[in-house]
Amino acid sequence: MAKHSALGQGVSLLFGESQDDENKFFHCKIERIHPNRFQPRLNFDDGLLEELADSIRENGVIQPLIVKKTAKPDSFELVAGERRLRAAKMAGLTEVPVVVMEVDRDDHLLELALIENVQRTDLNAIEEAEAYQKLIDSFGYTQEETAKKVGKKRSTVTNMLRLLNLPEHIRQDVIDAVLTEGHARALLRLTDAPELLKKIRDEVVTKQLSVRQTENLVKKESLAPSATEGKEKIADPKILEMSERMASRLNTPVKITQNRGRGRVEIEYSSSEELDRLCRLLLDS
Repeated sequence: MAKHSALGQGVSLLFGESQDDENKFFHCKIERIHPNRFQPRLNFDDGLLEELADSIRENGVIQPLIVKKTAKPDSFELVAGERRLRAAKMAGLTEVPVVVMEVDRDDHLLELALIENVQRTDLNAIEEAEAYQKLIDSFGYTQEETAKKVGKKRSTVTNMLRLLNLPEHIRQDVIDAVLTEGHARALLRLTDAPELLKKIRDEVVTKQLSVRQTENLVKKESLAPSATEGKEKIADPKILEMSERMASRLNTPVKITQNRGRGRVEIEYSSSEELDRLCRLLLDS
């Protein structure tokens, strides 16, 4: 059985420790290969796939796909190589080169799919965030454990997960490349003001504002009386900066709200382990 070592070290680990078994590599009928159940990537550019298909028609599939055996005889599940498989089908191939890997756990299968996509920057920000959340929800990982599994900093995973707090239409903008990840981060401050969020989003898209311009617009509009009438005031720039510094220090989202000199500090955590970590940080400081 292949050793389950740290997966964040690179895509090379997809090949396991040894491929001496002659049955590990062969040309497999495409019809025998089934999609990865945990494929985090949901959007594939048709134009880029067609370019890859053209290359495959000319040169064949240079890099083998990685597959695992299933309970059904002569059937395999894809571990890595979704783009190559799709392009090979478009190119009219009936067989592709594969390497068989021993994968005995579903969390390992998801981790491997994440490695291929995240380390090759094939995922958009929302797909990446959803993949991290799937690791947490499906296998009970903490954010720290998730970060180690995919070779990322914990703060990176935490910031990516925050994007899932955005409304569906903003997340779709990121998926469709209407907004960048940086724009989405700036708009996170307005999730409690949906009408204002939509207004600023429309202005950003129409005027094609930069991320810095978006951040400045968010600060300006969030402090306007019409944005806060009848609600808690959104924090002034100093409060916003303070919450960002606390979030960076604690590696978790922090929200500070203030109204007439009173307010509250909200520190987000996703598990009991996360709460223990935060308590140690706060009480030991």
